[in-house]
Parts: sequence; structure tokens; C-alpha cells
Amino acid sequence: MDYEVVIGLEVHTQLRTESKLFSPAPVSYGEEPNHSVHPVCLALPGVLPVLNGQAVELAIRAALATHCEIHPYSVFARKNYFYPDLPKGYQISQYEEPLATGGWIDIELGEGLTKRVRLTRIHMEEDAGKSIHDSEITGGHATHVDLNRAGIPLLEIVSEPDLRSPAEAAAYLRTLRSILRYVDVTDADMEKGHFRCDANISLREPGTSEFGTRTELKNLNSFRFVEEALHAEIDRQGELLDDGVAVQQATMAFDASSQRTRVLRLKEDADDYRYFPDPDLIPLQIDLADIDRVRDELPELPEDRRARFREQYALSDDEAVQLTASRASAEFFEAAVVTQGSAKPIAKWMLRDLAQVLGQLEIGIEDVVLTPDQFAALVGLVEEGRVTPKSARELLPELVERGGDPTALASERGLEAVTDSGVLEGVVDQVIADHPEDVERYRAGEGKVLNFLMGQVMRRTEGKADPGAVRDLLSRRLS
Repeated sequence: MDYEVVIGLEVHTQLRTESKLFSPAPVSYGEEPNHSVHPVCLALPGVLPVLNGQAVELAIRAALATHCEIHPYSVFARKNYFYPDLPKGYQISQYEEPLATGGWIDIELGEGLTKRVRLTRIHMEEDAGKSIHDSEITGGHATHVDLNRAGIPLLEIVSEPDLRSPAEAAAYLRTLRSILRYVDVTDADMEKGHFRCDANISLREPGTSEFGTRTELKNLNSFRFVEEALHAEIDRQGELLDDGVAVQQATMAFDASSQRTRVLRLKEDADDYRYFPDPDLIPLQIDLADIDRVRDELPELPEDRRARFREQYALSDDEAVQLTASRASAEFFEAAVVTQGSAKPIAKWMLRDLAQVLGQLEIGIEDVVLTPDQFAALVGLVEEGRVTPKSARELLPELVERGGDPTALASERGLEAVTDSGVLEGVVDQVIADHPEDVERYRAGEGKVLNFLMGQVMRRTEGKADPGAVRDLLSRRLS
């Protein structure tokens, strides 16, 4: 049967702080196991947690950027459960009175379509440690526990069950990640566990309003895995319902190699965690003036910048989306346009050629030595016909890694375009004279021969002639 898919996501993102949420232990990555810990992280006798003020400010930024209502009064609670990498036996989180509620995110569905996804809540909590099962590390006979992550500040962002497909879920995650990075809340590095997702999914018959029994897919740390895991769970639940078997509420794991999900444990309810207000922490009270100050300090949000790019620079929807995918990319583009004065060529070169170089070097645009002014100068040389696109592409990798003056480099390398009409006419005439049979084929109606003759001219000019000029000159001579 065909079922309607209902998906809600819980995203945990690591806040960009130097110390942990309730202790002065440093936030680090790649440290020796159990070296970034503090007595507070372990709840040793005689120590008390102290809230990290920077984490609160970052949480406010995230709530404002996602249109949430921020509550001036919120409460930290203890979420009680046993696990080896939870040294205190409880996790400090927020439950009944979170930092923020409501809010929404608009996601792009392609072809100019958007969808609004509502948010349920945003709250702060600390991370647990990490259990290591890798046999190469443990010897195959034990589980090791690394508590470096214990106490790291997290923001949990919970969506309403508004998503209707794995593709929509991935689009939501990409949009949310972009927003959080725009406002400097998190690095959202998925490989380092800075941005993780739990997905709640159920199926129901089309036209019904009642939700089906949901399962939860835990700790999905890539957009591809989210889509694959959701597709696998949709297939599993659909098969059960087709066979008349009820879906059990459970926590699921996804096996990427088999593309299947499996039950980890029957799903707990909130009552199982025995939430109660943390007696060691007073309620969090936020001054309204601080909320207004943080709001005034927010940069232009991606959705606003996309709309402005389409209007101000006459960009397509796809171009605007790609250029605003990161704050660094959007700012690089605008800075280059200020120098070059023409947005379309800058957009074309950024999205095609610069993106290709960045992919080959496996770096982001924020890591390049190339400045927007230098990039604009390179594009300007092509637009003016002073270097060919081919020559500009030869220079681009070096400029990305080392920077420099594109005009000077083109001159030093002898990459300046052949613009002397007399020289170019001489080369074209020589190519025509050297290939009489091909000329006759062209004149007999084989238009594709022109490309061969163009290639001969470009080879003899070492790629320094403008292809458009060569084509025009050849067409005139041959006719």
C-alpha cells in the first residue's frame, strides 16, 4: 500500500564555546582520551556546576535566527538514565521549561517551491561521553569510555512532524545547518560530531490525521545517511503494515552496508527518565535587553540574503541558493562583485570553476588565500578578452593556494590572449591552407568540421586565442 510518511527531527549541535557547559574543562577535538575532563563533569563530591554564559548567548542567537519565542525564565532538569559514558548517572538538560519554543524554518524544495517547517522547542543540554567498541582500540574484549565529550554544550532543536519525505528531511537539515553557521552558533562539522540528528518516523494512511506508531533513528551524522536510513525504515514499516503487523515504538539503528534498520531497544517515554529540576542550578533568567542586543548583532540571515541576491543581482533561484549556502561564500561573492561590478560572471566562475578547484583541494572558501579582489580581477581579464577562459583556469588553482596579482601572473607565464587581429588572421589562414579536405567537407555541409579547425587554431596559439573570435574569423573565411 501507499502510506503518508510523517517525519520529525531532533538535531543536536555543539555550541562554539571554549569551555564546557557547566565546567571550565576545555572543549577540544582529537585530545588524548579522558584529558579534557573536570571534577564537575564527573559530579564528584564537593563541586557544583556553573553555567557558561557564552553558551546561553549562542543559544539565544540560534533561537532568534529560527524565529522562536525566547522565554526569559527557563529551568535546567536532570535526565536520569544509566550508561557507562554518563559518569554522573544523569544528564543536565531542559524539559518542562525550555529556553525557546515555536519558530520555523523555510526550506527550498526546488523549482521555486518552499515549505515551512515548524519548530517545537530549542533547549540547552550537556553531551555525554563516548563509548568505544572498535576492536582495534579495545582489543576486541571490552568497551572503552572516553569522557572528553562529557559536559560539552549542546543545543537541541526539535521540529514538528511536518516533513513528508527523506528528501525534505535532508533539505531541512541543510537549511538549519546553514542558518546556525551563518550566525556563528556552531561549526556544525558533521565528521566531528558537531551536528547530529535523531529522526522520528511513522506511516499512516493518506487522508487520516492520526499519527502512526513512530520509531526513532539515532545518531545520524550525514545528510546521505539520513536519507538512506529514512528510506530503509519506511520500507520496513510499510512491509509490517502491509502484512497486518503493528509497528512497535522503538529506537532503531541503521546499517549502511546492508541498507537496513534494526531494533536497538524498545523506546523509552519521558517518564522513564524521571526528569526533575536540578537542585544545583538556579533557574535561568534572561534580561529582555540582552535578547534585543543579540538580535541587533545578528548578521543577515540566509533566507533574506537569497531573496536580496535574486532581486539585486538578477540571479536564478539555484544560483542564489548555492551562493548563500555559507556565509563565507555569500560574503566572498559580494566583495568580488563590488570590485568587478558585474554579478553574473562572478557567480558563474564561483559556482563552476572556483567550486571545482575547492573540491579538488578539499577545502572551503573560507580557507583560500585568494582574495575577492584577486578573483574579481581574474574574471575581469576574461571578460575583457585579455586572457582566455582556459588560461584563467590554469591560473586559478595557484591563486587559490597562494594568491597574487592575476594580471602580473598572466604576463609572467605568457598566458595573455592573442588579440592582434593580424596575427590571428595569419594563423587561421594557415590552418585553412593546411587542411583543404576538411575545408571542402565543411563547405559541403559538415558543420562539425568547424570544431576541428578551431582546435587546430587554438593548438597553434597555445590556447591563447579567444574561442569566440576564432569561430567568427573561421566562419567568415570559410564562407
